[in-house]
Amino acid sequence: MNKSVEIVVTDKLLASGGAVKRVKRADQIVEAVKRWVVVSNLQPGERLPNEKALMELFDCAKGTVREALKSLEVQGLVSIKTGPNGGAVLVQVPYALASQMLRNYLHFQHPTGPDIYELRDLVEPEIARLVVDKLSADDLNELERLTNVCAPIADSMEQRLEQRIAELDFHSLLAERCGNPLLGFIGRFLNDLLKDLVIFKKVHLPEQREFSKSNLHYHQELVNALRAQDAVAVERLMREHMQCAHKFNLELEAQLSKQLLVST
Repeated sequence: MNKSVEIVVTDKLLASGGAVKRVKRADQIVEAVKRWVVVSNLQPGERLPNEKALMELFDCAKGTVREALKSLEVQGLVSIKTGPNGGAVLVQVPYALASQMLRNYLHFQHPTGPDIYELRDLVEPEIARLVVDKLSADDLNELERLTNVCAPIADSMEQRLEQRIAELDFHSLLAERCGNPLLGFIGRFLNDLLKDLVIFKKVHLPEQREFSKSNLHYHQELVNALRAQDAVAVERLMREHMQCAHKFNLELEAQLSKQLLVST
């Protein structure tokens, strides 16, 4: 089946069914193109048919096609190039955009630090197990550098924030290298949530030195175990690390609630 026919077939499938018929035409085209990309296993850099071809395929006006392409561009799925050789080119949706959009949704669900750690307890040990044999020498050196950033006792709010971010960047690097795109995304996304919803709310609370010491200890031990490619030790250490971090985060949440009560 050629690409043009595939788009038409996908569009007809999309248009079937009572609920979908009420979706406006431009949105139907967007969803049809998405399905076509998945079914055809298209890759970043491949071009969509030009405007005229899309108008014919979907039996619609130029304005409708342009609205659909603009929507795909806003969603990060295509790049629109102008000129004689222009058109819509498929692109890899940037992680930062995907993360930001999902975080925007969750901002209004008000997840707490403990909510996030309930998922981290499950995800982080598995990421750690998978990443053991996938780290380069540069990766290991970067993990060690991030760990060393957190070694001194912070003497300013800026240094405290730098250390908290370095701790999360440690985990994000592991997530990026784990080899499982879903686990990798979830791991990085949870770290982004912690930056947004925990660090920037709680960095002004009194320093929890025991929390910092615990994080430093586990990161140092994890680097050693990762260098030795000791998968059993890595998974055990990460599980213990998350359990300790979860406990400390519950204490932080209690401090924040108390502070809010006092200030109201």
